[in-house]
Amino acid sequence: MDTYTVNHGQPFPLGASVTDKGVNFAVTSEDATELLLCLFDEQDNEIERLPFIAKERGIWHMEVWGITENQRYGLRAKGPFDPSQQQLFNEHKLLIDPYAKALSEKLVWHADQAALTVEGDPHLTDSAYCVPKSIVKTVAPTSQRPARVKVKPSHRAIYELHVKGFSQQLPIDEALKGTYLGVISDPGIAHLRALGITTIQLMPCFSFANERHLQELNLKNYWGYNPISFFAVETSYAHQDAIAEFQAMVDGLRHAGFEVILDVVYNHTAESELNQSSVCYRGLDNAHYYRHADGEYLNYTGCGNCFDTYHSASIRLVCDSMRYWVEVMGVDGFRFDLGVDMGRTDHDFSPKAPLLQAILQDPILNNSCLVMEPWDIGPDGYQVGQFPRGFLECNDQYRDTIRRFWRGDEGLTPVFATRLMGSRDYFHKGRRSALHSVNYITYHDGYTLNDLVSYHRRHNLANMENNRDGHGDNISQNFGQEGPTDNADIQSKRLNQQLCFIATLLLSQGTPHFLGGDELSHSQQGNNNAYCQDNEITWLSWQESSAQNALQEAISSLMTIRKAYPILAEVYLEDDPLYQHLEPDHIEWLNQFSQPMSEHDWAESERDYLALTLTSADLSNRLWLVFYREDHPLNVPLPSNASTLDVLYQTPGMSIEKDTLVCEYRGVLLAKLV
Repeated sequence: MDTYTVNHGQPFPLGASVTDKGVNFAVTSEDATELLLCLFDEQDNEIERLPFIAKERGIWHMEVWGITENQRYGLRAKGPFDPSQQQLFNEHKLLIDPYAKALSEKLVWHADQAALTVEGDPHLTDSAYCVPKSIVKTVAPTSQRPARVKVKPSHRAIYELHVKGFSQQLPIDEALKGTYLGVISDPGIAHLRALGITTIQLMPCFSFANERHLQELNLKNYWGYNPISFFAVETSYAHQDAIAEFQAMVDGLRHAGFEVILDVVYNHTAESELNQSSVCYRGLDNAHYYRHADGEYLNYTGCGNCFDTYHSASIRLVCDSMRYWVEVMGVDGFRFDLGVDMGRTDHDFSPKAPLLQAILQDPILNNSCLVMEPWDIGPDGYQVGQFPRGFLECNDQYRDTIRRFWRGDEGLTPVFATRLMGSRDYFHKGRRSALHSVNYITYHDGYTLNDLVSYHRRHNLANMENNRDGHGDNISQNFGQEGPTDNADIQSKRLNQQLCFIATLLLSQGTPHFLGGDELSHSQQGNNNAYCQDNEITWLSWQESSAQNALQEAISSLMTIRKAYPILAEVYLEDDPLYQHLEPDHIEWLNQFSQPMSEHDWAESERDYLALTLTSADLSNRLWLVFYREDHPLNVPLPSNASTLDVLYQTPGMSIEKDTLVCEYRGVLLAKLV
């Protein structure tokens, strides 16, 4: 206290803020009896320990004169130690500031980070040597940031991208491979532009840690769904300066015409189970930051803990984090991992949960693109279609139905039609547009599109869990041989199936989502849970092939068509009150004779052919969509009142001969009828 002058300072903003005379620190810890600020030198030696001198509304604060930008620091909290009451205060544990914008290093799990021993007693070893230091950092928006790209909702198509996986094997400078800057390299931007997609969904870029069991197996958390900070940028994707380079990546993507959303994890943290790390939230206020009941953690995430997003401090933390990533780091929106936790109150889900309402009323956040993963593993954890308007939702019902249809499963005609039309059994008429349904065939957690048509069973031995992890039922097929093959017939069938999937996705009502690499025919060697594979299993290969060219051309062509005919993404239904102010479009479902579907047709369990016409309200366009999943030839007459037609897209097995559609084998066709 002789070295530094301390005064009360201010409770807001939270975190470390540079002032005219020093730095203001503000930290939430409702139950602590004393909070200490620990200052460190560049060699991570603790040089001073200052007690906070003011507390109001659960926020400890003070201003320290004589310190400046880039000062390293940590926190220590004193208070009751009673695990049965979820109180784990232990001043021997150095803690990261939840609002720190930068950390001195990546968090690595160590046994000495634990707040309690195996016996349940306080762990007395000082953890400062194995905990990253928070760094005082003033971060401002870039001065020449391009304006946000305004994406028309009916045009939106999302491309899920892992920073390292996308850029690690690009033909670029070695120093930029696997980095934020590598994503916006000339080859990276050129590839993304060629696809015609509108929105880049970045997989997690919060500072994250490896799980203890992965560390013990000498594996890494590759996906990044294990955050320790909601503000600090992951440094392993940076060449030099993670903050500046992340901002440059976002600016570069915007400049290239893309909307950028960030996959965020607000449902759990890397502190994991109660007896593991106490490096931040657990040591500051475990009873308030994590969900618990009857003295036990509630693990609704399957990741060891569950962030209590019903508590006011957590709501403020999440919203402050989101605003930081929008206003300062430049992103245009978010995809929320295990988003049901964000909609839980004490324990149950409610679309009126405080955090969801706080986001929707915020003028900055409400104007961003918000995509929800609408489930967790807690009670009533499946909530597809139940989030308030303002959130798009990942639709796994779409994924499973489309996979089953093209695999040839029986009894799917009505539900397949429902999925094509925007899953109105979940996204109900009068309440939400079909565009709220984020349709996808593949996501990061599962097979790639190539593997979906190449493997019957998962092949996850590389994860070192005896092939027990990952989904057991992938609704996949291998066309006669497991894994890679030189059989030209099998290769042709696999490529055609992928083209059918892509065409179905881009001709369905809703918002399409692509897994990055599917357009490159990327394979993970049958691994459907490659979260710990930081290697060529997950790194995209840029070796050109005929299959890649065909897949990329299909996406590019269909994206152009989809933008030219918005009715393909959102049809104005006559019986939907949501569109009562508009003239309705018209839909007609047709069988293989191009006659209206009868009740018998709809009930036919082995129906392999389904078609529909979409006619715009002003009669300017009449589109014919055909889906045929059998490999036996079928001839279909043109729909009535169609003297000619203009084929807009067709998979290889489809062709028009005079007044007949010839289906040689399974495929998709889109034509404009005249």
